[in-house]
Amino acid sequence: MAYLDYYKILGLEKSATLKDIKSAYRRLARKYHPDLNPNDKDAKRNFQQINEANEVLSDPEKRKKYDQYGKDWQHAEEFEKQRTYREQSQGSQAGGFSESSFGGDFSDFFESMFGGSANAGRSRQVKYRGEDYNAELHLDLLEAYKTHKRTLTVNGKNIRITIPAGIENGQTIKISGHGGQGVNGGPNGDLYLTFSIANHPKIKRLQSNLYTSVDLDLYTAVLGGELTIDTLTGKVKLKVKPETQNGSKIKLKGKGFPVYKDEGHFGDLYVTYIIKIPTNLTEKQKELFTELSRL
Repeated sequence: MAYLDYYKILGLEKSATLKDIKSAYRRLARKYHPDLNPNDKDAKRNFQQINEANEVLSDPEKRKKYDQYGKDWQHAEEFEKQRTYREQSQGSQAGGFSESSFGGDFSDFFESMFGGSANAGRSRQVKYRGEDYNAELHLDLLEAYKTHKRTLTVNGKNIRITIPAGIENGQTIKISGHGGQGVNGGPNGDLYLTFSIANHPKIKRLQSNLYTSVDLDLYTAVLGGELTIDTLTGKVKLKVKPETQNGSKIKLKGKGFPVYKDEGHFGDLYVTYIIKIPTNLTEKQKELFTELSRL
């Protein structure tokens, strides 16, 4: 996989705290969310990179490997094994070499140590990690709302995964060990699963908040009353204040989307009222409106 500077993607220094990382992720995820940038062809790619950077840097163990090995952080265990093997096999020989003898990164180290015909016999014994796979999983908004299990078929095998509630459209997660098979007994690659979440016909999602609009008849808007609306978890009854204006909004706290990996916490639901003007009025109704206008 291509090297990505996760700190640069999030606009952070290497000394950034976990709080800094979370704050930068929320700000950039909101800025580059594909639903908010329908005309930007790079928005989805940027959003995926932001999610990937957050996935690594917000995990202390992954971040430690990334800080130490850079673009080859996913091969950290292999590097450590090869370093131990090299030290053991070369420790008793004169003129042994140190890690600093190699320029470049650890990828160059492998090439210099095992490349070429002189080391052909040794290279056949090297354990190589399998290829990483990339796949896309399609969900609708209701499926993304609840934590649930899903069976995937990879390399002819069924694997059972748990999809956390609140997963984002465009977010990528790693399923370790379910990529290509390793060589010479090396570890398998990983499966990177990107989620594609379809829009809901009536409800729009922006991170953990939901947005919808409902029609309100003129009489209820003027006099006040009650209105029942549909949400992702069922019907909710609203009290409409008298003299409600067209386009006015109300917030239903805690009626939004689940917060990703923060069980029990939800965003809010914002409802916009769209007042419908009555049509096909009778003569009597027109007279009453005329009388109101004179008053």
